[in-house]
Amino acid sequence: MEVSQTEPHSSWTYLSNHSHVLICIADDPSARLRDLAERVGITERAVQMIVQDLEQAGVVEKRRTGRRNHYEIHPDHSLRHPVEAHRTVRELLEMIRDQSDS
Repeated sequence: MEVSQTEPHSSWTYLSNHSHVLICIADDPSARLRDLAERVGITERAVQMIVQDLEQAGVVEKRRTGRRNHYEIHPDHSLRHPVEAHRTVRELLEMIRDQSDS
């Protein structure tokens, strides 16, 4: 995720690494863990643990295609925190995509 050129770099973001990985998977469902780690800015092991969390929650389903994994997102899952539980994964992804399309 790129930081705006008009704002100084900060050590925190509004979204978690879980949401960053989910957004990257939505952008490229066949991305390798290494590619996701590089894009999010965390270790490959951290991405692997996040993907496992997302799978266990039923938000992401991993399928093996040849030597690669392909991820399918189940967008109708509610977000997990009580503050945003009235929203879905689909709404989060649509919000992010709307911003990147501008």
